[in-house]
Amino acid sequence: MTSNELHVVIGASGGTGSAIVRELVARGKQVRGVNRSGYADFPFDIEILKADATDSVQMREVCQGATVVYNCVNPPFPQWRELFPAVMEATIAGAASANAKLVFADDTWMYGKANQSMTEDLPSRPVSNKGVLRAWLAEMLLAAHNKGQVQAVIGRGGELYGPRVESVLGQNLFEAALSGKRATWFGNLDLPLTPLFIDDFAKGLVTLAEHDGAIGQVWHIPTAEPITGREFVHLIFEEVGRVPKVTACSSKVVKALGLFWSLAREGAEIIYQFEQPFIIDSNKYQAAFGEAATTPYREGILQTINWYRTQSQSSEPHQSHSNKTNWVNAITLRPLLPQREVSK
Repeated sequence: MTSNELHVVIGASGGTGSAIVRELVARGKQVRGVNRSGYADFPFDIEILKADATDSVQMREVCQGATVVYNCVNPPFPQWRELFPAVMEATIAGAASANAKLVFADDTWMYGKANQSMTEDLPSRPVSNKGVLRAWLAEMLLAAHNKGQVQAVIGRGGELYGPRVESVLGQNLFEAALSGKRATWFGNLDLPLTPLFIDDFAKGLVTLAEHDGAIGQVWHIPTAEPITGREFVHLIFEEVGRVPKVTACSSKVVKALGLFWSLAREGAEIIYQFEQPFIIDSNKYQAAFGEAATTPYREGILQTINWYRTQSQSSEPHQSHSNKTNWVNAITLRPLLPQREVSK
């Protein structure tokens, strides 16, 4: 893949989209970013276009001349069912019109309560409405590929963390540590998981785009070695020079909040992943493309802390680039039910 080929990033100002833009620029690629505003605050010059990702006509227009299209759109939680299928249909239409590869940034919710490390050949057994939707989106994309409509590839990541990312490993941990408040962890602190640094996710997705052999398949993006939630939280507090303070909040608490709080009800669907080992197996990826140089947790955490510091020092309130877990931040501020405090 040459440097003059055009890479179009749909959802360029979000956590994953902005990381892909950074990675593409670092590799010397020609980049076109697309979002709803037509503006993105990057420290380098790239083309930015305004478009509605649910509109097939607009997607065809912004994808003109593309070699690769990245679908990184992540609508607000309550709008997933309404918007996600339309986004998938429109981005398929846009990439197909340009005869471009379509790379989809996916998660692992379709696997449900896996009792083993998650591999790409696990059947889809979702236990939540959003997991069902995620499974459907992947099936929609692969069906379009199998019909010869578009060249598609799916890259899946576990729970993300990093600059511009909002997740269970986001504000409720990093901003709490920086402000000296008690962090909130959702699930069991002592189970292993494999958090994925956002820049590693971006590198993996771009690598998939560079290899024709990846097309038509699902791939798990490599992570660093498993770590427990307690160890992850302690690393955050160590980097800011504070004694770790964290409250573990079970799914029962979050579900109870959901009885009268719609956002908590939406988000409670994913907590099961943190009440079981949450291990992503990326052996397939590494066998095909070589050993991946993943970011050590301490380094990724430091980069994330520095980003949050920059946001807090800004005169303008930072924009949440993903509404994936805005409900988490609200729960952190409003502990309405008893929780279990864990400080060590």
